[in-house]
Amino acid sequence: MFLNFFYSLRQHGLPVSLHEYLNLMEALKKGIVAYQIDDFYALCKTIFVKQEGHLDRFDRIFGQYFQGMEAIPDDFFLQQVPEDWLRQQMMKSLSEEEKAALEKLGGLDALIERFKELMEEQREKHAGGNKWIGSGGTSPFGNSGYHPEGFRMGGESAGNRTAIKVWDRRQFKDLDDKVELNTRNIKIALKRLRHFTREGAPTELDLDDTIKKTSENAGMLDISMVPSKQNRVKVLLLMDVGGSMDDHVKMCSELFSAAKHEFKQLEFFYFHNCVYESLWRNNHRRYQESIPTLELLHKYNRDYKVVFVGDAAMSPYEIYYRGGSVEHYNDESGISWLNKLSNHFPNLIWINPNPEYSWEFYESTSIIRKFTGMRMFPMTLDGLTQAMKCLKNPKLVYKNQVWSENE
Repeated sequence: MFLNFFYSLRQHGLPVSLHEYLNLMEALKKGIVAYQIDDFYALCKTIFVKQEGHLDRFDRIFGQYFQGMEAIPDDFFLQQVPEDWLRQQMMKSLSEEEKAALEKLGGLDALIERFKELMEEQREKHAGGNKWIGSGGTSPFGNSGYHPEGFRMGGESAGNRTAIKVWDRRQFKDLDDKVELNTRNIKIALKRLRHFTREGAPTELDLDDTIKKTSENAGMLDISMVPSKQNRVKVLLLMDVGGSMDDHVKMCSELFSAAKHEFKQLEFFYFHNCVYESLWRNNHRRYQESIPTLELLHKYNRDYKVVFVGDAAMSPYEIYYRGGSVEHYNDESGISWLNKLSNHFPNLIWINPNPEYSWEFYESTSIIRKFTGMRMFPMTLDGLTQAMKCLKNPKLVYKNQVWSENE
């Protein structure tokens, strides 16, 4: 039984090993947890889950294998669970009032016998009614219904809270490395792009050097101070706004907020669809206060790391041709300006809020992806983590769907 669960975890991509399976067997043998589903879940999660991003995948597999009634044979409980153990555990979990209510129906023996009879008779799903095992009725077996005392068989409670035993209760929070981001997750991912240096006035105690100097000074205290560590990474954030990007305003706002918090040297500008001869900082005054793109090339050094944020969904005409812009006549094509930025800023990536599976539907997305040297990443926790790795190491190249350092 547990071995199949172990294989199920491996089949769904969780990096579990035989050593961890043996640890689970040893823990169960020593009785580390009680015979409660939540305790067993906590034990399995502690042993098998190594990364935060695997929590949701583990929860879904665990829920299907141990709690999803459709994945468990009808006679599972009758064959696998010893009746004497079941009886003892159920009676322990009942209050005196619940025991008295149970006796009104003839006791636990009568309830279990009736459950066995229905399991043998019933051959299909049932909803409503007062006899079969199902949902939304008054039978003592099922879920989302009402009965003074009974078994809840999977699913969510209807709120009546009258079951004397809950067979399935999943209250685990989803967390996966493929989900869309929030501000907190973005901050965690952006922390990977750090380059600390010590500059300025010495304001922090250097404990190691203080101990060394004090020892060399025959025990007389000699305090050593150093400048504080600061993240000196310089980031130039260029964000697409308007049109199809209106669907991603919330996500892009969270990315912008996290970037301003993490990077002290952050410069940001807006563009629409593709970069042309000018950009802007204020969307309300974009026509009055635009900034020439050439000014960016002259003002910001090559050590700035450039992050484009946009869905790259447009007509290829907007990228390759003069006059391709949908808002004005551009004397120079968009790809020409993109190449100028790429030649000046060697460290460049593109963050795409559209799901990765949809990129192939847009010819323009493939064009932009090739322009970046395949450095286009989805706006997910895993995608942003990979983006920060590539931004930190410009020598990484994409070969055979794997990022590796160029030799």
